[in-house]
Amino acid sequence: MKARTVHARSLAFVLLGLVIVFAGTALAQSSNSSLGTWKLRGAIPNVVGADSPTSVILKYEAAGTGVKATLEMVGVNGVLAHLEFSGDYDGKDNPITGSGQVGAVVALTRLDANTVRLVHKRDGIVILTETAVVSSDRKTMTITNTSAQGTPVKGVAVWDKQ
Repeated sequence: MKARTVHARSLAFVLLGLVIVFAGTALAQSSNSSLGTWKLRGAIPNVVGADSPTSVILKYEAAGTGVKATLEMVGVNGVLAHLEFSGDYDGKDNPITGSGQVGAVVALTRLDANTVRLVHKRDGIVILTETAVVSSDRKTMTITNTSAQGTPVKGVAVWDKQ
């Protein structure tokens, strides 16, 4: 039972890391003012405990017609995760690289000028869908996520532009 709890916590941590990185990244291309660095306000929703990140930073840059995203999660004992991906807003799968993300992909679809839907998959199965919205003043980004299967992950993360 303890191993199952540890596995569920690890899965939730990884899923939320994906959510945070890629939702914000998808929106970064909606305007040049959105490119740059974003910092998570408060804690990652639904992730608590000794392995919780103390700082989560997203960096976005233009990449062709899409975006390149880099996420760094830092904890008390150093870097917990480093994730990256690049992709267009065409709904096609884009590989996620970095610590703990081998085999995961994300597909981006722009819903409007400030809103992007991201669908995360592992082994061809949708594991998480998220919606990221950048505020009209481009200073705040809100990411809402919901798990498709497995460990329930539901929450909202708010990011501040640095």
